[in-house]
Amino acid sequence: MHRKINPPSFPAPASNYSQGIVHPLAGERLVVSGQVGVRPDGSTVEGLEGQMRQAWENFLAVLTDAGFAPAHVVKATIYVTQPVLMEFRRAREQALAGCAPAATYVQVAALASPDYLVEIEGEAVKV
Repeated sequence: MHRKINPPSFPAPASNYSQGIVHPLAGERLVVSGQVGVRPDGSTVEGLEGQMRQAWENFLAVLTDAGFAPAHVVKATIYVTQPVLMEFRRAREQALAGCAPAATYVQVAALASPDYLVEIEGEAVKV
């Protein structure tokens, strides 16, 4: 299992994430490509909140298909085209069932399609 790093020498995380994650080198590592708010039928979900929910569902589908679970996620990065930090935190908490991976939130000017408002990528490790 991985070990969370939150040094007492600097401020506690602002939400449920870890400053660092240590994981053993033995085991399996899954790298999840950027997932966007597109349904299985290829249609794009309307609105940022809906896209965020769908992107997390897609992320979790990759995890599940590879035999991983939210507890195995060690890093999550979200790219958004609008300032939605609090919404991101709530969505991450819900999707990862309270697990606290290392996390990065990045606001960008655009994603691969102008219809995309959010993209989520990450890594998972299981021993």
